[in-house]
Amino acid sequence: MAGHSKWANIQHRKGRQDAARSKLFSKLAKEITVAAKMGDPDPDKNPRLRLAVKEAKKVSVPKDVIERAIKKSQAGEGDNYDEIRYEGYGPGGVAVIVEAMTDNRNRTASSVRSIFTKSGGNLAETGAVSFMFDRVGEVVYPADAGDADTVMEAAIEAGADDVESSEDGHIIWCEATSLNEVSNALEAALGESESTKLVWKPQTTTELDLEGAQKLMRLIEMLEDDDDVQTVTANFEISDEVMAQL
Repeated sequence: MAGHSKWANIQHRKGRQDAARSKLFSKLAKEITVAAKMGDPDPDKNPRLRLAVKEAKKVSVPKDVIERAIKKSQAGEGDNYDEIRYEGYGPGGVAVIVEAMTDNRNRTASSVRSIFTKSGGNLAETGAVSFMFDRVGEVVYPADAGDADTVMEAAIEAGADDVESSEDGHIIWCEATSLNEVSNALEAALGESESTKLVWKPQTTTELDLEGAQKLMRLIEMLEDDDDVQTVTANFEISDEVMAQL
């Protein structure tokens, strides 16, 4: 019986992972379609599209899905997507930025507001919390890309602004407008990155206790589960002790 129960749990978890993977593929395909629609359909001539395709390949989105998303943009589809940013506060006063891509603003706004309310947070006006973040480019490399000095040197040469190295890997920051050029230079020096994207980098963070962390994780999971939501960023910090309990 225990073995059957364990198998059932594994199957349930796999089902959730497969569903999350499918949702991620769908969101990445949407970004590719919009990026191709807004610029050149050739990734080499369209920095935003190049980054979108690169991120899709990183998580093994099939080549035909990527090509179909680009073709969709040229067929006149995908041009009714609006890019919207929502800002609000989660449990513990944590600042939250939600980026969405939608063909129905009312539906998405209602859904996001409902999720904030159910999770003990509240939606605020645009601009209410984004001033607490910097919009920057982020390039992530694994620890084996090189030691801290090697990566720092490559980052400086590439025109990056800052590097954060640890045993988990290297995070390189740069101006948002320079991300394409910096990532290309880093690729030439260090090889392919694990991740290259524009992010909201918090200027300060709020530390959460176990209860606050559990509530915030629930809020983030519910937001990320929404089909229209592309990214969720929050300025929280969780200690190792609390993370172990989570």
